[in-house]
Amino acid sequence: MNPVPLSSPDITEREIEAVVEVLRSPQLSLGPRLEAFEQACARYAGTRHAVAVSSGTAALHLTVHALGLGPGDEVVTTPFSFVATANCLLFEGATPVFADIDPRTWDLDPDAAEAAVTGRTRALLPVHVFGRPCPMPRYLEIAQRHGLAVIEDSCEAIGSTIDGRMAGSFGIAGNYAFYPNKQITTGEGGVVVTDDDELARLVRSLRNQGRGEGGGWLAHERLGWNYRIPDILCALGLVQLERLEEFIARRQRVFDLYGEHLAGIEEIVTPAPPAPGQRVSWFVYVVTLREGETRARRDAVLEALGRRGIGCRNYFVPIHLQPFYRERFGLRDGMFPVTESVAARTIALPFFNALTEEQVARVAQALREALDETRGA
Repeated sequence: MNPVPLSSPDITEREIEAVVEVLRSPQLSLGPRLEAFEQACARYAGTRHAVAVSSGTAALHLTVHALGLGPGDEVVTTPFSFVATANCLLFEGATPVFADIDPRTWDLDPDAAEAAVTGRTRALLPVHVFGRPCPMPRYLEIAQRHGLAVIEDSCEAIGSTIDGRMAGSFGIAGNYAFYPNKQITTGEGGVVVTDDDELARLVRSLRNQGRGEGGGWLAHERLGWNYRIPDILCALGLVQLERLEEFIARRQRVFDLYGEHLAGIEEIVTPAPPAPGQRVSWFVYVVTLREGETRARRDAVLEALGRRGIGCRNYFVPIHLQPFYRERFGLRDGMFPVTESVAARTIALPFFNALTEEQVARVAQALREALDETRGA
């Protein structure tokens, strides 16, 4: 049987035609599609500004730099995320301070986050993990009490909302990412969304080698990077963004199908439903083995699924247990027990727009077989 991939982008002739149109034009970068894509992203997010860049990592990095975070500054964030969340702080010499996660939602626990605040803390950096919106009102309250900025890592959550307000629009800046496994894709790409005029101006300059708004091509006002995104990718993104609501609905349908086909498998826990007032734009579908199961059992299940042609992965390896972070900061097992327990038991199953009910049923059957085969591992 054909393998079922872990993810797959949803590209139609509309996207292909939009890209070809740019290729036939004289301007492949810093052109009209960039401006149009930024305006569309800002409208969708409900923010005054959107600045498109080369990746979600670039978006986070430029936000950190533009806020002036650096050596001696601490930022409270989650260890249960993709490593770029914390790396973007290290790029500027700031220190990530980890706090544990909520065992139900896997988002940064607000109480743990506030307990981690010190006199050196300058910002909170929550992550909307797997598309589930964080409790942003709680973080904003904490930030106000302690005089902190809030940066949203919403790279996995474009389209997720809290009481109708988009994830990414609560903090001083939010960041979306458009890698091929995301809800929409530009191949590679990201965007900073913000209501802060000065932050948007700085990020726009920094992504383009520090060039000023009124200066010439070789006039550089500040240190910057080449974090530009070409018009080819923006053209792709414009069509994808127009289809995003359709994508969210299709992904919700796949989510619901998994709930039906995995029901009754007692050895796993399926994702918790959204909280009241939330809409989740699901990024991935992650189940966990029940508490008490070992990482060895989980890894054996992943291997058994792979042998059956089922795309799967462990999401995430905790950031504080990555070799670089262990060595640099002396971090160790046992520091964030909820994160470590969840991360040892996660199994990401195939999840994308075009996944059929037949494929979902096949994944569910393969998972049952893998669990049977690995019992006692």
